[in-house]
Amino acid sequence: MVDKIQLLPDHVANQIAAGEVVQRPSSVVKELIENAIDAQSTTITLIVKDAGKTLIQITDNGIGMSTTDARLCFERHATSKIRKAEDLFNLHTKGFRGEALASIAAIAHVELKTKQADDELGTHITIEGSKVLAQEPAVLPQGTTILVKNLFYNIPARRNFLKSNTVEMRHIIDEFHRVALAHPDVEFNLTHNDNSLFKLPSTNLRQRIIHIFGKKTDEKLVPVSEETPIVKISGFALKPEYGKKSRGEQFFFVNKRFIRNSYLHHAVVAAYEGLIKNDVHPGYFIFLEVQPESIDINIHPTKTEVKFEDEHAIYAMLRASIKHSLGQFNIAPVLDFQHQKEFDTPYDYSKKSTVTPPAINVDRNFNPFQNEPKPVSKFDFSNTGKFRTQTANWEALYTATDSLEKEAENKEATPDLGLYPKTDENSVNRSLQFQNKYILAPLKSGLMLVHQNYAHQRILYEELLKNITVKEAISQQLLFPLNLHFSRPDMEVLQKVREQLENVGFIFSEFAEEQVSIVGIPVMLVESQIATLLEELINDIKEDIPEEGFQLNDMLAKSMALNLAVKTGISLNNTEQEDMINRLFACKEPSISPTKKPTFKIISLDEFDKKFI
Repeated sequence: MVDKIQLLPDHVANQIAAGEVVQRPSSVVKELIENAIDAQSTTITLIVKDAGKTLIQITDNGIGMSTTDARLCFERHATSKIRKAEDLFNLHTKGFRGEALASIAAIAHVELKTKQADDELGTHITIEGSKVLAQEPAVLPQGTTILVKNLFYNIPARRNFLKSNTVEMRHIIDEFHRVALAHPDVEFNLTHNDNSLFKLPSTNLRQRIIHIFGKKTDEKLVPVSEETPIVKISGFALKPEYGKKSRGEQFFFVNKRFIRNSYLHHAVVAAYEGLIKNDVHPGYFIFLEVQPESIDINIHPTKTEVKFEDEHAIYAMLRASIKHSLGQFNIAPVLDFQHQKEFDTPYDYSKKSTVTPPAINVDRNFNPFQNEPKPVSKFDFSNTGKFRTQTANWEALYTATDSLEKEAENKEATPDLGLYPKTDENSVNRSLQFQNKYILAPLKSGLMLVHQNYAHQRILYEELLKNITVKEAISQQLLFPLNLHFSRPDMEVLQKVREQLENVGFIFSEFAEEQVSIVGIPVMLVESQIATLLEELINDIKEDIPEEGFQLNDMLAKSMALNLAVKTGISLNNTEQEDMINRLFACKEPSISPTKKPTFKIISLDEFDKKFI
């Protein structure tokens, strides 16, 4: 029989390994920046073109490599980090498996320029698809420069799966942020298509957070610090009032390595219990330092997941430390029945000396049982005789009050704003709200069940899309400008959709680097909704922003409709229920929501009859 099992060629094995290590351009950025960190670099510059599809260039001033190391680093499992299996549990570096450069070289055109401090000449290597095309000495500064061009050039299927440049660039910025936050003592620079996005000087953690996420972040941070024999906890948590509907600034680092851990995230959320709503997510920048032998970071190809030896103890300590920090900075409610503020000495009087003792004047002729005449006012209740005369018919007061309350309740239940036609008071309600989620409307052939949230999404979606395309939206002017602060990447997203937002009804007076001023908003909104709406809009667009054209307008209308629609749990009166049904069936596509979910279902009489057979 013919043998069927064969060894794969090296270039094929490298391409398979690249599928695990290199998923998109951001994966290349992560691996190369971590290598630059391991090379003891103090300045790292990242240059990207076309969101990494055309070029990814990383330059550092680290220790560099010798000629032999420069050639050997592109071989699989060639690493300087470990020598034996036990070293996997005593890691102090970012990379250790020796797969990154070999995987990258298998699917791209790679150039390596490196030089050590003691060498007179450096090394320049050119590789295409794992094949070394040239290796020659060159005059270079100390450090290493790696150029990755035409990513996935020999795997067209993988290249076709890449998203738009905006989405891929967002992933690159996310990886850039994670490494920059973990190493605030290193200077980082990021340039995309010749535009400088970030220039982060060497500083401390607090200033690094401010440089990345904007100056307004400074007032949101609450320091967190705790040290135990098991774990050392440091970093910052965001104040509860700055929580977001979607997960925003949430960063976990273990030994300066970014990780994802839902269990520890639950510990942070538990510390905010009672301070934020259930649908609000807190922000945090938490750094954990543990013994390297107490964790296993070799359980995931991207090393973003780790396994702790004593995860339950770290959970309890993390929850307690964050809760203590929130309480220490007067954010969590604290009950102290012993302390009385009225006895506190003001700071202005703490260093003053008493010159003359205070004098106490006592009126010795004062008699509390003596009736003294008082001036008669409009509301004089001291004259008991007169008061009794005025309140002789006191039962009538309660009768009048009850009638007024009932009248007010009736007015509040059915407000008459002149927006709807008059209906007969004796007519039977045509609709009924069930569980503050569904609207039941009787039909000749059965019963119609309308999902109020999905139905309102469809109504708002078509109205917003019409306003964006026709540009006939009506704005309401604000009495005072509304100033909102966002990070630079968020401001770029807003700038991209500024025209569409203005067509909806927004009026902007200023677009700065980290601030936007709004003087007019759509008539369907109130001022308190604007900040949350724009944050949700930015997050939705970041997920998968399309290119220019109708797709961008469609996504903008869809995102705003989902955020503004009536939520489950909101009570609607009969007039609002009927109005929603009428507006729904005036839409072009009334049967489905913008997210392709049914807006209503019809249950026929036959289906009801079958229930009783």
